[in-house]
Amino acid sequence: MTSSETAVSASSPAAECYHCGLPVPPQTSHYVAIDGVERRMCCVGCEAVARSIVDNGLTDYYRHRDAMPEPQKEALPAELQELGLFDHPDFQKSFVEPVGEHEREASLILEGITCAACVWLNEQHVSRQPGVSLVDINYATRRARVRWDERRTRLSDILAAIQAIGYRAYPYDAERSEQIAKRERRSMLWRLFVAGFGMMQVMMYAFPAYVAGEGDLTPDIELLMRWASLVLTLPVVVYSAAPFFRRALRDVKLRRLGMDVPVALGVGSAFVASVWATLTARGEVYFDSVTMFVFFLLCGRYLEMIARQKAVRGVEELGKVLPAFAERLPGWPSLTGERIPVSQLVAGDVLRIRPGEVVPADGVVIDGQSEANEALLTGESLPVPKSVGSEVTGGSINISSPLAIRVEQTGDSTRLAAIQRLMERAASEKPAIARQSDKVAVVFIVVLLVLASVTGVVWYFVDPSRALWVFVSVLVVACPCALSLATPVALTVATDALARMGVLVTRGHAIETLANANHFVFDKTGTLTLGHLTLEETLPLADLDVGQLRAIAGALEQSSEHPVARALRRSNDDADLPAARNLASETGQGVTGTVDGESYWLGRPDFVAAHLGCDLPSSVDELSGRGGSVVALGGRGRCLGLFRLADVARPEAGQLSAKLAAEGIRTTVLSGDTQSVAASIAARLGLNEAHGGMTPQGKRDFIAGLQADPSAVVAMVGDGVNDAPVLAQVHVSVAMGGGTELARNQGDIVLLSENLAGLGRGVDLARRTLTVIRQNLWWSFAYNFTSVPLAMAGLVTPWMAGIGMAGSSLLVVLNALRLQDHRRIN
Repeated sequence: MTSSETAVSASSPAAECYHCGLPVPPQTSHYVAIDGVERRMCCVGCEAVARSIVDNGLTDYYRHRDAMPEPQKEALPAELQELGLFDHPDFQKSFVEPVGEHEREASLILEGITCAACVWLNEQHVSRQPGVSLVDINYATRRARVRWDERRTRLSDILAAIQAIGYRAYPYDAERSEQIAKRERRSMLWRLFVAGFGMMQVMMYAFPAYVAGEGDLTPDIELLMRWASLVLTLPVVVYSAAPFFRRALRDVKLRRLGMDVPVALGVGSAFVASVWATLTARGEVYFDSVTMFVFFLLCGRYLEMIARQKAVRGVEELGKVLPAFAERLPGWPSLTGERIPVSQLVAGDVLRIRPGEVVPADGVVIDGQSEANEALLTGESLPVPKSVGSEVTGGSINISSPLAIRVEQTGDSTRLAAIQRLMERAASEKPAIARQSDKVAVVFIVVLLVLASVTGVVWYFVDPSRALWVFVSVLVVACPCALSLATPVALTVATDALARMGVLVTRGHAIETLANANHFVFDKTGTLTLGHLTLEETLPLADLDVGQLRAIAGALEQSSEHPVARALRRSNDDADLPAARNLASETGQGVTGTVDGESYWLGRPDFVAAHLGCDLPSSVDELSGRGGSVVALGGRGRCLGLFRLADVARPEAGQLSAKLAAEGIRTTVLSGDTQSVAASIAARLGLNEAHGGMTPQGKRDFIAGLQADPSAVVAMVGDGVNDAPVLAQVHVSVAMGGGTELARNQGDIVLLSENLAGLGRGVDLARRTLTVIRQNLWWSFAYNFTSVPLAMAGLVTPWMAGIGMAGSSLLVVLNALRLQDHRRIN
């Protein structure tokens, strides 16, 4: 650039900064060489940012962007101006979690993102920082996941790198995310208003031309109406339709074809032809068709956006459910309380939860008796009783009486936070069926452009006056928006509906695979059963009755926490137990002690028989054959009685088994217990087959054998932690989601309520989802294959095409929203 050119540009008030687009102040001289051309900057800051982008080899940002960055704002609230605060462990608790020994992952929100090129620039720039192993930015929500090695870099360095290229990052905040969604809705409404107002006014000027007879309108009046229509259509095209043109231009720059390419071609060509006809006073004008098309298309896009935001809002609602303050009882058992921010809670704090208040953290009830509404977390509408010793979950609502709880988990360690992370993981993955729809849509767009071009050429020779609007009609009527919406909208709505039922989808492919599953494999303990032993049968063998046998056994087990010991104590219905003395135990065998001066042995039948020097009772084999574990009580030189303990089957397990059997789905139980125990539970619940004595590797090998059949689609239901290897092997895995283990769950689907009936409803909804997707796809193809020939034949005008295209998209969205109706789920 010459000195004279520099002087001219410096004095020109119209000069704009190449980086941010703001006016360049006079008498400034800031330049950066971009693509071999000296580009002018408005200030030192923009110059530094632009140099950073160029020096890091990211010049493609300027080639791909379709919008200027937002005006600079404060990156952080005043109290967080120092980036170093982000490295403080206490500050990181709310948005940073460990994912390995030295790796950390932060959930951030980016401000300044205006187009896909901004996402590309940030991902490329941040991923090149030392120690950064993952950068994933969602353009729709502006949310970012960043993972780094804390030995090589700090979070403040990553945030500084983001600021260096002109963007701002800070901890994810659901409120700020909602503000972005509100701005998006407000902007769309304004565009819709301008398009609607322009359409009505243009139609007023176009109507006389439609109804007037030949010679009724003088040329000057007709020209005046055309100019008035042009003036009213201009803001519709420049403002309301601007996003379509921007996105189409971006797609062309990135050498890909998106939904907005045919839309921009149709609107642009019709508007340019109408302007030319107005300027030359010859030919037809299509201002009414242009405004109607833009209005109806924006209507469809707006309703689609509302449906999408409503479905995605489930994760945001979970983030807002916790209260801002909690009442802590620092002098417990003193009831004098103090109000503190929930962010300051730590494990061990004692809180008072009044009726109607939301529990702010995971904990255990230490005083009081009440009920809790956990519907938001588990999908179960019935209140859950809470008493001393009961676990309470953050986000549940105390209903009837005050409770005192001791906090055990806070912040990102809570069950609520784990649910949020799993939902976000599912939302970030695109299932195969959605990817296939996208591929079909791209091919369809190519075919559409070819058909529209050929049709336009043919009509040019048949009737040149109709060639343009036939070309526009084909472009518009066949735009595959409905085809692209058919799958993702249905899956998004279904995921939200399942979450409200307590069935949490954590992987993108889960719904499709669950709907097609034809073989269900169940773990036993903690899945088909409740996971704790219960005394099923007591068999006296001497002169002691059932009550006496249970009292002695309970007394011997008073100090043990073994599952067998707890079951024997519970069998006494909280009755006072006799004192036991001289207690001694042998690991894995049993216990011995003295009760009322008599010595007794309690444990495995062979252990008791060996100490007494007698043979095993024949009844042992009979009880063992009924399933469960057999415990013997001996004393006075003989075996006094036998106890049969078994894991209690879930009440709804039989219902689920019967449902699957009625639908022709094969069922299998795999258990680490003996074959007799596994066979017993299978027979009791009506499962097809049972395999006992299975190790985790054995279960995995069994699943692999089933998958050798190409037609098999195997679903595995397990506890999500101990069954991690086999859950990773199956086509779709379902994990029980109770307790604190949720954060470590490996399941593609998690049953938050641990109610197997929810799985049955989930299967039904997954099948309904595939049905809705098929309906949407069939409708999309039927609409296009019907409307395209009509448009090619000249029977569809552009405004009719706009209504048809917007209506088809809206129909697809409304059909998907039917999945929210739980009453149709059995």
